[in-house]
Amino acid sequence: QGQLVESGGNSVQSGGSLRLSCAASGVSLKFLVVRWYRQAPGKERELVAGITLGDVTTYSGSVKGRFTISRDNAKNTVDLQMNNLKPEDTAVYYCNIPRPNNSDFWGQGTQVTVSS
Repeated sequence: QGQLVESGGNSVQSGGSLRLSCAASGVSLKFLVVRWYRQAPGKERELVAGITLGDVTTYSGSVKGRFTISRDNAKNTVDLQMNNLKPEDTAVYYCNIPRPNNSDFWGQGTQVTVSS
């Protein structure tokens, strides 16, 4: 079965940058829609970025212009470059592959903490 593992989360100061990586085993991300979500304590899960099979990208309004989602097919990863981080970006970030019948693939999450 497919397995997803997120990495790259850390604690940074406001204005800093991080690169998150979603690595897959048992499934090729090249042929799948992949999304990044985040969830902060007391908040609903939020879709922050997505990439289609045709590599069309989409972003939430709060991260547009600061975050970039991309594929690295040689490594079988989908990465999220996060620049100019703000305290409101603090959350656990999850990689997701949407699938029918409530069978989405999810990683374990990686913590991003941004201090002012």
